[in-house]
Amino acid sequence: MSSPSQMNDDDFVLLHIERDAGVVFATIDAPPINVMTLALFRELAKFSAHVADDDSVRVVVLRSDNPDFFIAHFDVEAILGFPTEGPAERPTELGGFHAMCERCRTMGKATIVEIGGRVGGGGSELSMSCDMRFGAIDRTFINQMEVPIGILPGGTGTQRLPRLVGRGRAMEVILGGVDLGARTAEQWGYLNRALPADELRPFVTDLAYRIAKFPPQAVALAKQAVNAADDLPLREGLFTEQYLFQQLMRTPEARPAMEQFLALGGQTCEGEMRVADLVADISTDS
Repeated sequence: MSSPSQMNDDDFVLLHIERDAGVVFATIDAPPINVMTLALFRELAKFSAHVADDDSVRVVVLRSDNPDFFIAHFDVEAILGFPTEGPAERPTELGGFHAMCERCRTMGKATIVEIGGRVGGGGSELSMSCDMRFGAIDRTFINQMEVPIGILPGGTGTQRLPRLVGRGRAMEVILGGVDLGARTAEQWGYLNRALPADELRPFVTDLAYRIAKFPPQAVALAKQAVNAADDLPLREGLFTEQYLFQQLMRTPEARPAMEQFLALGGQTCEGEMRVADLVADISTDS
């Protein structure tokens, strides 16, 4: 695979790539409805592998400028072409679409999805594999349409959705093939927030830049520790949390950042009343 410095963002056709201050914005542009064709899947897989290995990237944002669709779903015509000769085989390692989704879940960068319109099938599965999802009131709708067409969500959906919304609600969405609106998706935990449509992009952009300012090792290892809550029993997860905390205490950014926090008014009444704004003023630049 090419190193990050060798890959040209202009090589992408269905993704428009913008980089700024440690944030990479990937805007999906596959008209008319952003179906997840094999070509789009290949570009997303290539993009995710690239940014996962690029130390200059701290936050990844996936979005679409199509007001009606983020990603419709995986290309059904392509699925019809999947091989079916011989018996089904149980895999022993992740590959293909599953590997791409898992990369978004585990890479040491924050992954954020801005869902401004409809998302379904494989688009929803990719979204659920990322760290955060934000939607637009009255515009964002989530749908897993696989069971009504004779299959099941086979790109992580049956495993991700119950972890986000609970078993019963996942069954309603998956077995019912129903639309899940933004307000309900927020209440159920699929979306972090449902925002007015004109506030969605500014909010996601501001959050991405905010996270990109923080010590990158703190972001990466905090994400690793949170993922341990899904991957490990509680006791092992606590051990992992302690270990990663100790690792961060030994990084060159930790002590200066904590000292700045105190110098800016941390641990004072006035400072703590505005702590979210206060920590945003901490600089990790050398």
